[in-house]
Amino acid sequence: MKRTLWIVVLLLVVGGFAGFQHFSSWSLNKPKEETAANPAERSAPGGAGGRAQGQGAATGAGRAREAVPVLVAVATQKAVPLQIRAVGNVEAYNTVSVKSQVTGVLQKAHFKEGQEVKSGQLLFTIDARPLEAALKQSEAALARDSAQLRNLREQVRRYADLVEKQYVSREQYDQIKANADAAEAVVDADMAVVDNAKVQLSYCYIYSPINGRVGSLLINEGNLIRLNDGAPLVVINQLTPINVTFAVPELNLADLKRHMTGGKLTVSAHFPSDEGRAEPGILAFVDNTVDRATGTIKLKAEFTNRERRLWPGQFVNVALTLTTQMDAVVIPSEAIQVGPEGQQVFVVKEDRRVELRPVSVGQTNDGEAVIAKGLAAGEQVVREGQFLLSPGSRVDIKAPSRVADETKGEGRRRGGQGKSKTDGESRDSAKTGEVKENAKAAEDSKSEGRKVRRGGAKSEGEARGKGQSRGDS
Repeated sequence: MKRTLWIVVLLLVVGGFAGFQHFSSWSLNKPKEETAANPAERSAPGGAGGRAQGQGAATGAGRAREAVPVLVAVATQKAVPLQIRAVGNVEAYNTVSVKSQVTGVLQKAHFKEGQEVKSGQLLFTIDARPLEAALKQSEAALARDSAQLRNLREQVRRYADLVEKQYVSREQYDQIKANADAAEAVVDADMAVVDNAKVQLSYCYIYSPINGRVGSLLINEGNLIRLNDGAPLVVINQLTPINVTFAVPELNLADLKRHMTGGKLTVSAHFPSDEGRAEPGILAFVDNTVDRATGTIKLKAEFTNRERRLWPGQFVNVALTLTTQMDAVVIPSEAIQVGPEGQQVFVVKEDRRVELRPVSVGQTNDGEAVIAKGLAAGEQVVREGQFLLSPGSRVDIKAPSRVADETKGEGRRRGGQGKSKTDGESRDSAKTGEVKENAKAAEDSKSEGRKVRRGGAKSEGEARGKGQSRGDS
């Protein structure tokens, strides 16, 4: 009787455990079915995802139909100079380093630093007293020897009469004449010494050899200066006229020589701080050799420089004009775009739609590009607003002051649409994360159910073991 009771209890326990497992399995499978249904609903054409996609396509189509505000320019024909551009360095037309040719004390500098001086203007005075004394000494020696020469010449005249009358011998006459000739040579030497003393004395007064501008005074008054000292007293640069040296590639040498046969070539110097005003000049020198290290040839241009705009040591942009190209098609250089196929421009057609056309650019000069091929005079090209365009886009030609504002507004609208799209994607991501969390919770519940089943099986085995032991007893 007790054994039958234990069997009934065991069956009830097993039945309850089976019912619990069935309920757990049903509750775990339900979230997965809902999760699988959600992507299907989103992918359905009539679902929320399909509606959002349709709205995005409609918005893109509307945006494609909108006219893009741009600024255009008309391709024109005009005469354009053919130029070679380089960076040049300004050099003084003449440069003089003033040095002393005598040794003495510098007494006075007769100019101020940075002053304009004329040719022949007194610059320095050196202590001349030692050289004045030397000059007087040489002049005294000259006077002494000149007196002796006069006496000997008088003796020669007297002995010439005596030798004719045979009062004296020919030998005595010849001796007197030789002494006179020697005295004359001594006088000539004394005169040379006097001249040299005068020259040395003149070196005490240093004059400017050219018209120019003096630099810094390198030796002050009261200092002892020596003959041919290494440091100059001052440096003078001639600024009018002035030279600009620059180098061009040797590939341009043939064109340069061909155009030089027609006359002087003009050169213009442009300043980085004042590009609007150019200094005119002419090409004055072409070097006789090409530099092997750089593959360039040195040129020198001469400028009048009346306004003193060019200064020695200054770097300027040089444009050497070879010839003038007539009837060249010209557009603003900012209208040219660089793409996979090379240089290209957006051409506005009659229906206000743009065409992306490749072009061949000859040269760029002062913000204008010469089109060698691909564009005709009178055609309109887009010069601002290209980044919003694609081939076939409609454009709205605006004034220069309005195109920038409308372009900014278009950018803000696109930014707002991008933000809305980002918010929608964030909400979809949140939903996906919620589904993933539900699936994870279901997996955890399933794992707990497995643990419960393993625990129930263990309890059933223990119960069976206990019932068998009691029945045996």
